[in-house]
Amino acid sequence: MIGWLVDGAAIMNQIPLCRCSYGPYARAMIRVCKEESFHQRQGYEALLVMMKEGTDAQKAMVQDAVNRWWWKCLAMFGPPDADSPNSAQGMRWGIKRISNDDLRQKFVDATIPQAEVLGVTVPDPDLKWNADRGHYDFGAIDWDEFWATVNGNGPCNKERLATRVKAWDEGQWVREAAVAHANKNKREEKAA
Repeated sequence: MIGWLVDGAAIMNQIPLCRCSYGPYARAMIRVCKEESFHQRQGYEALLVMMKEGTDAQKAMVQDAVNRWWWKCLAMFGPPDADSPNSAQGMRWGIKRISNDDLRQKFVDATIPQAEVLGVTVPDPDLKWNADRGHYDFGAIDWDEFWATVNGNGPCNKERLATRVKAWDEGQWVREAAVAHANKNKREEKAA
């Protein structure tokens, strides 16, 4: 699921950066997009096999994962353009070439046909094809979880911070040894 949906959303965000105004960043993004494309294809193919040949339990797991990740992937494009504090400046500087809302729409339009081939349903009762616009209409995103995560109150924030504190505490002896070694070298240089 991560390969198909999350990497798919990441690619949709990153491809426009391959042509941004800052050359070194743009060249790096080309390599990143190639790598992410591999993960996205691999993830989609794995899901396709699971949905076509898997057990009922496996198919249910895939659907459950779609239910859990769909809205998070739509939020990955950032807040709506009207609420995005950095989008306008990124567009002026040529770093950002496509708005958050346009990228999100492009992702939905590309992903829904793939979901239909897989045989999964996205958890959006408002999702429907709009022939007049030539795009899918989709429901409103609940931005509370997004903003909570951005502000350090995400669902795994306490665990992530605890892991970092533990690594820092358990790495104290390495830092102390490095300082002791550096001090020893300084003393030897002064004595020589």
